[in-house]
Amino acid sequence: MIDPRILRDEPDRVRAAQAKRGLSDDVVDRALAADAARRTAIAVFEAKRSEQKALGAKIPKAAPEEKQQLLAQTKALAAEVKKAEAARSAAEEEWAEILKAIPNLAADEAPAGGEDDYTVLEHVGTPRDFAAEGFEPRDHVELGQLLGAIDIERGAKVSGSRFYFLTGVGAQLEFALINMALDQARAAGFTQVVAPALVRPRAMDGTGFLGQAADDVYRIDGEDLYLVGTSEVAMAAYHSDEILDAATLPRRYAAFSPCFRKEAGSHGKDTRGIIRVHWFDKVEMFVYTTVEESYAEHQRLLAWEKEFLDKLELAYRVIDTAAGDLGLSAIRKFDCEAWIPTQGRYRELTSTSNCTEFQARRLDIRVREEGQSKPVATLNGTLTAIPRTIVAILETHQQTDGSVRVPEALRPYLGGLDVLKPV
Repeated sequence: MIDPRILRDEPDRVRAAQAKRGLSDDVVDRALAADAARRTAIAVFEAKRSEQKALGAKIPKAAPEEKQQLLAQTKALAAEVKKAEAARSAAEEEWAEILKAIPNLAADEAPAGGEDDYTVLEHVGTPRDFAAEGFEPRDHVELGQLLGAIDIERGAKVSGSRFYFLTGVGAQLEFALINMALDQARAAGFTQVVAPALVRPRAMDGTGFLGQAADDVYRIDGEDLYLVGTSEVAMAAYHSDEILDAATLPRRYAAFSPCFRKEAGSHGKDTRGIIRVHWFDKVEMFVYTTVEESYAEHQRLLAWEKEFLDKLELAYRVIDTAAGDLGLSAIRKFDCEAWIPTQGRYRELTSTSNCTEFQARRLDIRVREEGQSKPVATLNGTLTAIPRTIVAILETHQQTDGSVRVPEALRPYLGGLDVLKPV
Protein backbone atom coordinates (compact mmCIF):
# COMPACT_ATOMS: atom_id res chain seq x y z
CA MET A 1 0.00 0.00 0.00
CA ILE A 2 1.08 3.60 -0.36
CA ASP A 3 2.66 5.56 2.49
CA PRO A 4 -0.27 6.92 4.57
CA ARG A 5 1.72 10.10 5.18
CA ILE A 6 1.57 10.93 1.48
CA LEU A 7 -2.21 10.58 1.55
CA ARG A 8 -2.51 12.87 4.58
CA ASP A 9 0.10 15.45 3.62
CA GLU A 10 -0.18 15.43 -0.19
CA PRO A 11 -3.70 14.32 -1.14
CA ASP A 12 -3.55 16.27 -4.41
CA ARG A 13 -0.51 14.24 -5.42
CA VAL A 14 -2.54 11.06 -4.93
CA ARG A 15 -5.45 12.55 -6.90
CA ALA A 16 -3.08 13.40 -9.77
CA ALA A 17 -1.69 9.86 -9.69
CA GLN A 18 -5.21 8.43 -9.93
CA ALA A 19 -5.97 10.68 -12.90
CA LYS A 20 -2.75 9.59 -14.60
CA ARG A 21 -3.95 5.99 -14.40
CA GLY A 22 -7.38 7.01 -15.66
CA LEU A 23 -9.01 6.21 -12.32
CA SER A 24 -11.49 8.14 -10.18
CA ASP A 25 -10.08 10.14 -7.27
CA ASP A 26 -13.17 9.46 -5.11
CA VAL A 27 -11.13 6.88 -3.22
CA VAL A 28 -8.87 9.67 -1.94
CA ASP A 29 -11.73 11.47 -0.22
CA ARG A 30 -13.07 8.19 1.16
CA ALA A 31 -9.64 7.29 2.49
CA LEU A 32 -9.20 10.70 4.15
CA ALA A 33 -12.63 10.42 5.76
CA ALA A 34 -11.88 6.88 6.94
CA ASP A 35 -8.56 8.03 8.39
CA ALA A 36 -10.29 10.84 10.31
CA ALA A 37 -12.93 8.42 11.60
CA ARG A 38 -10.21 5.97 12.61
CA ARG A 39 -8.30 8.63 14.56
CA THR A 40 -11.48 9.73 16.32
CA ALA A 41 -12.35 6.12 17.22
CA ILE A 42 -8.83 5.57 18.60
CA ALA A 43 -9.07 8.73 20.71
CA VAL A 44 -12.47 7.73 22.11
CA PHE A 45 -11.25 4.23 22.98
CA GLU A 46 -8.08 5.51 24.64
CA ALA A 47 -10.07 8.07 26.67
CA LYS A 48 -12.53 5.40 27.84
CA ARG A 49 -9.69 2.99 28.64
CA SER A 50 -7.87 5.69 30.63
CA GLU A 51 -11.07 6.47 32.53
CA GLN A 52 -11.52 2.77 33.26
CA LYS A 53 -7.98 2.45 34.66
CA ALA A 54 -8.39 5.56 36.84
CA LEU A 55 -11.68 4.28 38.23
CA GLY A 56 -10.19 0.86 38.90
CA ALA A 57 -7.35 2.44 40.89
CA LYS A 58 -9.88 4.08 43.25
CA ILE A 59 -11.67 0.89 44.25
CA PRO A 60 -9.06 -0.59 46.64
CA LYS A 61 -8.86 2.71 48.55
CA ALA A 62 -12.60 3.37 48.69
CA ALA A 63 -14.72 3.11 51.83
CA PRO A 64 -17.08 0.11 51.94
CA GLU A 65 -20.18 2.21 51.25
CA GLU A 66 -18.48 3.87 48.21
CA LYS A 67 -16.97 0.68 46.82
CA GLN A 68 -20.28 -0.76 45.62
CA GLN A 69 -21.06 2.43 43.72
CA LEU A 70 -17.59 2.38 42.07
CA LEU A 71 -17.98 -1.28 41.10
CA ALA A 72 -21.31 -0.47 39.42
CA GLN A 73 -19.66 2.41 37.53
CA THR A 74 -16.80 0.10 36.54
CA LYS A 75 -19.22 -2.45 35.10
CA ALA A 76 -21.01 0.20 33.02
CA LEU A 77 -17.70 1.67 31.87
CA ALA A 78 -16.39 -1.76 30.87
CA ALA A 79 -19.32 -2.07 28.45
CA GLU A 80 -18.50 1.36 27.01
CA VAL A 81 -14.82 0.40 26.62
CA LYS A 82 -15.78 -2.79 24.81
CA LYS A 83 -18.07 -0.86 22.49
CA ALA A 84 -15.36 1.76 21.83
CA GLU A 85 -12.81 -0.97 21.11
CA ALA A 86 -15.13 -2.59 18.57
CA ALA A 87 -15.70 0.80 16.92
CA ARG A 88 -11.95 1.37 16.79
CA SER A 89 -11.33 -2.05 15.20
CA ALA A 90 -14.06 -1.49 12.60
CA ALA A 91 -12.70 1.98 11.75
CA GLU A 92 -9.16 0.65 11.39
CA GLU A 93 -10.33 -2.20 9.16
CA GLU A 94 -12.29 0.16 6.92
CA TRP A 95 -9.31 2.51 6.69
CA ALA A 96 -6.95 -0.34 5.78
CA GLU A 97 -9.28 -1.71 3.09
CA ILE A 98 -9.72 1.69 1.43
CA LEU A 99 -6.00 2.42 1.62
CA LYS A 100 -5.24 -0.93 -0.04
CA ALA A 101 -7.52 0.02 -2.93
CA ILE A 102 -5.24 2.91 -3.91
CA PRO A 103 -2.60 1.84 -6.46
CA ASN A 104 1.05 2.75 -6.11
CA LEU A 105 1.73 6.27 -7.36
CA ALA A 106 2.96 6.07 -10.95
CA ALA A 107 6.39 7.57 -11.54
CA ASP A 108 6.56 11.02 -13.08
CA GLU A 109 8.42 9.47 -16.04
CA ALA A 110 5.65 6.93 -16.77
CA PRO A 111 3.42 8.04 -19.68
CA ALA A 112 -0.15 8.96 -18.79
CA GLY A 113 -3.05 7.04 -20.33
CA GLY A 114 -4.02 3.46 -21.04
CA GLU A 115 -2.80 0.37 -22.85
CA ASP A 116 -2.10 2.12 -26.15
CA ASP A 117 -0.38 5.18 -24.68
CA TYR A 118 3.04 3.62 -24.11
CA THR A 119 6.27 5.28 -25.21
CA VAL A 120 8.77 3.38 -27.37
CA LEU A 121 12.20 3.82 -25.79
CA GLU A 122 14.29 1.93 -28.35
CA HIS A 123 14.32 -0.63 -31.14
CA VAL A 124 16.94 -3.38 -31.07
CA GLY A 125 17.67 -5.37 -34.20
CA THR A 126 15.84 -5.35 -37.52
CA PRO A 127 12.88 -7.63 -38.29
CA ARG A 128 13.62 -10.14 -41.06
CA ASP A 129 12.30 -9.23 -44.49
CA PHE A 130 10.92 -12.59 -45.61
CA ALA A 131 9.60 -11.12 -48.85
CA ALA A 132 13.13 -10.11 -49.80
CA GLU A 133 14.24 -13.64 -49.02
CA GLY A 134 11.57 -14.98 -51.34
CA PHE A 135 9.34 -17.02 -49.04
CA GLU A 136 6.23 -16.69 -46.91
CA PRO A 137 6.95 -17.34 -43.23
CA ARG A 138 5.04 -20.08 -41.45
CA ASP A 139 3.47 -19.31 -38.08
CA HIS A 140 4.61 -21.07 -34.91
CA VAL A 141 1.66 -23.48 -34.97
CA GLU A 142 2.60 -24.85 -38.40
CA LEU A 143 6.30 -24.86 -37.52
CA GLY A 144 5.54 -26.62 -34.23
CA GLN A 145 3.68 -29.35 -36.10
CA LEU A 146 6.44 -29.78 -38.70
CA LEU A 147 9.09 -30.04 -35.98
CA GLY A 148 7.00 -32.28 -33.71
CA ALA A 149 7.48 -29.57 -31.06
CA ILE A 150 3.99 -28.31 -30.17
CA ASP A 151 0.79 -30.36 -29.89
CA ILE A 152 -2.17 -28.03 -29.40
CA GLU A 153 -4.90 -30.48 -30.42
CA ARG A 154 -4.01 -32.97 -27.70
CA GLY A 155 -3.52 -30.13 -25.23
CA ALA A 156 -7.12 -29.08 -25.85
CA LYS A 157 -8.31 -32.69 -25.70
CA VAL A 158 -6.69 -33.29 -22.33
CA SER A 159 -7.07 -29.91 -20.62
CA GLY A 160 -9.24 -27.62 -22.76
CA SER A 161 -8.60 -24.51 -24.80
CA ARG A 162 -5.38 -22.53 -24.29
CA PHE A 163 -3.45 -25.62 -23.19
CA TYR A 164 -0.75 -27.46 -25.11
CA PHE A 165 1.95 -30.10 -25.02
CA LEU A 166 5.59 -29.35 -25.78
CA THR A 167 7.04 -32.50 -27.32
CA GLY A 168 10.41 -33.56 -28.69
CA VAL A 169 12.50 -30.51 -29.55
CA GLY A 170 9.74 -28.31 -28.09
CA ALA A 171 10.36 -29.81 -24.65
CA GLN A 172 14.11 -29.60 -25.26
CA LEU A 173 13.73 -25.92 -26.09
CA GLU A 174 11.94 -25.27 -22.81
CA PHE A 175 14.68 -26.83 -20.71
CA ALA A 176 17.38 -25.15 -22.80
CA LEU A 177 15.82 -21.72 -22.28
CA ILE A 178 15.37 -22.32 -18.56
CA ASN A 179 18.96 -23.46 -18.10
CA MET A 180 20.35 -20.59 -20.18
CA ALA A 181 18.29 -18.09 -18.16
CA LEU A 182 19.37 -19.58 -14.82
CA ASP A 183 23.02 -19.65 -15.89
CA GLN A 184 22.86 -15.97 -16.85
CA ALA A 185 21.15 -15.09 -13.58
CA ARG A 186 23.66 -17.04 -11.51
CA ALA A 187 26.55 -15.31 -13.29
CA ALA A 188 24.96 -11.97 -12.39
CA GLY A 189 24.83 -12.91 -8.70
CA PHE A 190 21.23 -14.13 -8.41
CA THR A 191 20.30 -16.95 -6.06
CA GLN A 192 18.41 -19.65 -7.95
CA VAL A 193 15.03 -20.68 -6.53
CA VAL A 194 12.32 -23.18 -7.37
CA ALA A 195 9.24 -21.43 -6.01
CA PRO A 196 5.86 -22.91 -5.00
CA ALA A 197 3.01 -22.34 -7.41
CA LEU A 198 0.39 -22.41 -4.63
CA VAL A 199 0.26 -19.59 -2.09
CA ARG A 200 -1.94 -18.42 0.75
CA PRO A 201 -4.25 -15.40 0.34
CA ARG A 202 -1.88 -13.05 2.16
CA ALA A 203 0.84 -13.59 -0.43
CA MET A 204 -1.58 -12.96 -3.29
CA ASP A 205 -3.14 -9.92 -1.62
CA GLY A 206 0.22 -8.61 -0.47
CA THR A 207 1.50 -8.41 -4.02
CA GLY A 208 -1.66 -6.70 -5.28
CA PHE A 209 -3.04 -9.62 -7.29
CA LEU A 210 -6.38 -9.73 -5.47
CA GLY A 211 -7.11 -6.17 -6.55
CA GLN A 212 -7.53 -5.25 -10.20
CA ALA A 213 -6.12 -8.64 -11.31
CA ALA A 214 -8.40 -10.79 -9.13
CA ASP A 215 -10.51 -11.99 -12.06
CA ASP A 216 -7.42 -13.56 -13.66
CA VAL A 217 -6.46 -15.62 -10.60
CA TYR A 218 -7.26 -19.30 -10.02
CA ARG A 219 -8.45 -20.19 -6.52
CA ILE A 220 -8.45 -23.77 -5.27
CA ASP A 221 -11.99 -24.69 -4.16
CA GLY A 222 -12.12 -25.90 -0.58
CA GLU A 223 -8.55 -24.74 0.08
CA ASP A 224 -7.22 -21.42 1.31
CA LEU A 225 -4.78 -21.40 -1.62
CA TYR A 226 -4.31 -19.68 -4.98
CA LEU A 227 -2.37 -20.67 -8.08
CA VAL A 228 0.21 -18.00 -8.89
CA GLY A 229 0.26 -16.18 -12.22
CA THR A 230 3.95 -15.40 -11.64
CA SER A 231 6.57 -16.45 -9.09
CA GLU A 232 6.73 -12.75 -8.15
CA VAL A 233 3.93 -13.60 -5.70
CA ALA A 234 5.82 -16.29 -3.83
CA MET A 235 9.10 -14.39 -3.93
CA ALA A 236 7.56 -11.17 -2.58
CA ALA A 237 6.16 -13.13 0.35
CA TYR A 238 9.43 -15.05 0.86
CA HIS A 239 10.71 -12.48 3.38
CA SER A 240 7.29 -11.41 4.75
CA ASP A 241 7.31 -10.35 8.42
CA GLU A 242 11.11 -10.08 8.40
CA ILE A 243 13.59 -7.29 9.05
CA LEU A 244 16.54 -7.52 6.66
CA ASP A 245 20.01 -6.21 7.35
CA ALA A 246 20.91 -3.34 5.03
CA ALA A 247 24.33 -4.93 4.48
CA THR A 248 22.64 -7.91 2.78
CA LEU A 249 20.90 -5.79 0.13
CA PRO A 250 20.29 -6.09 -2.70
CA ARG A 251 18.96 -9.62 -2.40
CA ARG A 252 18.49 -10.99 -5.91
CA TYR A 253 16.58 -14.18 -6.69
CA ALA A 254 15.93 -15.97 -9.99
CA ALA A 255 12.85 -18.14 -9.47
CA PHE A 256 11.46 -20.86 -11.69
CA SER A 257 7.80 -21.80 -11.39
CA PRO A 258 4.78 -22.80 -13.45
CA CYS A 259 2.31 -19.93 -13.83
CA PHE A 260 -1.46 -20.05 -14.19
CA ARG A 261 -3.78 -17.37 -15.55
CA LYS A 262 -7.47 -17.41 -16.39
CA GLU A 263 -6.90 -14.87 -19.18
CA ALA A 264 -10.15 -13.22 -18.18
CA GLY A 265 -11.29 -10.67 -20.72
CA SER A 266 -9.24 -12.25 -23.53
CA HIS A 267 -12.16 -13.96 -25.28
CA GLY A 268 -11.40 -14.05 -28.99
CA LYS A 269 -7.80 -12.82 -28.55
CA ASP A 270 -4.87 -14.99 -29.61
CA THR A 271 -6.99 -18.10 -29.92
CA ARG A 272 -4.46 -19.72 -32.26
CA GLY A 273 -1.27 -21.15 -30.88
CA ILE A 274 0.54 -20.59 -27.59
CA ILE A 275 0.78 -16.81 -27.38
CA ARG A 276 -1.94 -16.53 -24.71
CA VAL A 277 -2.36 -19.64 -22.56
CA HIS A 278 -3.65 -20.69 -19.14
CA TRP A 279 -0.39 -22.32 -18.02
CA PHE A 280 3.25 -21.68 -18.79
CA ASP A 281 6.66 -21.92 -17.15
CA LYS A 282 8.77 -18.89 -16.39
CA VAL A 283 12.05 -17.73 -14.85
CA GLU A 284 11.45 -14.53 -12.90
CA MET A 285 14.00 -12.19 -11.37
CA PHE A 286 13.02 -10.72 -8.01
CA VAL A 287 14.96 -8.15 -5.99
CA TYR A 288 14.79 -6.66 -2.50
CA THR A 289 16.67 -3.38 -2.15
CA THR A 290 16.29 0.14 -0.75
CA VAL A 291 13.87 2.59 -2.30
CA GLU A 292 16.77 4.92 -3.12
CA GLU A 293 18.56 2.17 -5.04
CA SER A 294 15.43 0.74 -6.70
CA TYR A 295 15.49 3.09 -9.68
CA ALA A 296 19.01 2.06 -10.74
CA GLU A 297 18.15 -1.58 -10.03
CA HIS A 298 15.16 -1.28 -12.35
CA GLN A 299 17.49 -0.28 -15.17
CA ARG A 300 19.75 -3.23 -14.35
CA LEU A 301 16.83 -5.67 -14.56
CA LEU A 302 15.94 -4.26 -17.96
CA ALA A 303 19.55 -4.66 -19.10
CA TRP A 304 19.54 -8.34 -18.04
CA GLU A 305 16.31 -8.92 -19.96
CA LYS A 306 17.80 -7.31 -23.06
CA GLU A 307 20.97 -9.37 -22.70
CA PHE A 308 18.89 -12.55 -22.78
CA LEU A 309 16.91 -11.48 -25.86
CA ASP A 310 20.13 -10.45 -27.61
CA LYS A 311 21.47 -13.98 -27.07
CA LEU A 312 18.39 -15.30 -28.84
CA GLU A 313 19.09 -12.96 -31.79
CA LEU A 314 15.60 -11.50 -31.75
CA ALA A 315 14.43 -8.14 -33.06
CA TYR A 316 12.59 -6.34 -30.27
CA ARG A 317 11.59 -2.98 -28.88
CA VAL A 318 11.48 -1.60 -25.36
CA ILE A 319 8.41 0.35 -24.23
CA ASP A 320 7.68 2.48 -21.20
CA THR A 321 4.22 1.24 -20.17
CA ALA A 322 1.54 3.89 -19.63
CA ALA A 323 0.28 4.48 -16.08
CA GLY A 324 -3.17 3.06 -16.81
CA ASP A 325 -1.62 -0.24 -17.90
CA LEU A 326 0.53 -0.69 -14.80
CA GLY A 327 -0.26 -3.30 -12.19
CA LEU A 328 -1.57 -2.16 -8.84
CA SER A 329 1.89 -2.37 -7.24
CA ALA A 330 4.14 -0.81 -9.89
CA ILE A 331 5.24 2.78 -10.26
CA ARG A 332 6.90 2.08 -13.62
CA LYS A 333 7.18 -0.88 -15.99
CA PHE A 334 9.34 -1.57 -19.03
CA ASP A 335 8.26 -4.23 -21.55
CA CYS A 336 10.51 -5.91 -24.10
CA GLU A 337 8.39 -6.87 -27.12
CA ALA A 338 9.75 -9.22 -29.80
CA TRP A 339 8.83 -8.99 -33.47
CA ILE A 340 6.52 -11.86 -34.47
CA PRO A 341 6.79 -12.13 -38.28
CA THR A 342 3.44 -13.75 -39.10
CA GLN A 343 1.59 -11.24 -36.92
CA GLY A 344 3.52 -8.29 -38.32
CA ARG A 345 3.83 -6.70 -34.89
CA TYR A 346 5.72 -6.68 -31.63
CA ARG A 347 4.46 -8.85 -28.76
CA GLU A 348 5.46 -8.72 -25.11
CA LEU A 349 8.11 -11.26 -24.09
CA THR A 350 9.38 -9.78 -20.83
CA SER A 351 8.50 -7.00 -18.41
CA THR A 352 10.16 -5.47 -15.38
CA SER A 353 8.46 -3.40 -12.68
CA ASN A 354 9.60 -1.25 -9.77
CA CYS A 355 7.08 -1.62 -6.94
CA THR A 356 9.01 0.55 -4.42
CA GLU A 357 7.56 0.05 -0.88
CA PHE A 358 4.05 -0.96 -1.97
CA GLN A 359 4.31 -4.73 -1.55
CA ALA A 360 6.71 -4.51 1.41
CA ARG A 361 4.21 -2.42 3.41
CA ARG A 362 1.50 -5.03 2.85
CA LEU A 363 3.80 -7.93 3.67
CA ASP A 364 5.68 -6.18 6.49
CA ILE A 365 9.18 -6.51 5.04
CA ARG A 366 11.61 -3.98 6.44
CA VAL A 367 15.30 -3.13 6.37
CA ARG A 368 17.28 -2.09 9.45
CA GLU A 369 19.61 0.79 8.73
CA GLU A 370 21.43 2.92 11.32
CA GLY A 371 19.28 1.54 14.13
CA GLN A 372 15.98 2.26 12.40
CA SER A 373 13.74 0.06 10.26
CA LYS A 374 11.79 1.06 7.17
CA PRO A 375 10.03 -0.77 4.30
CA VAL A 376 12.24 -2.21 1.57
CA ALA A 377 11.60 -1.83 -2.15
CA THR A 378 10.71 -4.82 -4.34
CA LEU A 379 11.27 -5.23 -8.07
CA ASN A 380 10.52 -8.00 -10.53
CA GLY A 381 11.52 -8.84 -14.07
CA THR A 382 10.86 -11.71 -16.48
CA LEU A 383 13.96 -13.44 -17.76
CA THR A 384 12.08 -15.90 -19.91
CA ALA A 385 8.40 -16.83 -20.28
CA ILE A 386 8.67 -20.07 -22.22
CA PRO A 387 5.77 -20.23 -24.74
CA ARG A 388 6.14 -16.75 -26.17
CA THR A 389 9.92 -17.09 -26.28
CA ILE A 390 9.54 -20.32 -28.27
CA VAL A 391 7.09 -18.56 -30.61
CA ALA A 392 9.59 -15.77 -31.28
CA ILE A 393 12.50 -18.18 -31.84
CA LEU A 394 10.60 -20.46 -34.23
CA GLU A 395 9.12 -17.67 -36.34
CA THR A 396 12.23 -15.48 -36.41
CA HIS A 397 14.79 -18.18 -37.25
CA GLN A 398 12.74 -20.38 -39.59
CA GLN A 399 14.08 -21.48 -42.97
CA THR A 400 12.37 -22.24 -46.27
CA ASP A 401 12.13 -26.00 -45.64
CA GLY A 402 10.41 -25.56 -42.28
CA SER A 403 13.58 -26.10 -40.26
CA VAL A 404 14.65 -23.55 -37.65
CA ARG A 405 18.17 -22.24 -37.08
CA VAL A 406 19.17 -22.37 -33.41
CA PRO A 407 20.67 -19.11 -32.06
CA GLU A 408 24.36 -19.68 -31.33
CA ALA A 409 24.10 -18.93 -27.60
CA LEU A 410 21.35 -21.55 -27.20
CA ARG A 411 23.20 -24.38 -28.96
CA PRO A 412 25.23 -25.60 -25.96
CA TYR A 413 21.94 -26.09 -24.07
CA LEU A 414 20.62 -28.27 -26.93
CA GLY A 415 23.64 -30.57 -27.03
CA GLY A 416 25.26 -28.57 -29.83
CA LEU A 417 22.21 -28.76 -32.12
CA ASP A 418 22.37 -25.95 -34.66
CA VAL A 419 19.20 -26.65 -36.66
CA LEU A 420 15.80 -28.00 -35.64
CA LYS A 421 14.62 -30.18 -38.53
CA PRO A 422 11.10 -31.25 -39.53
CA VAL A 423 10.14 -34.75 -38.47
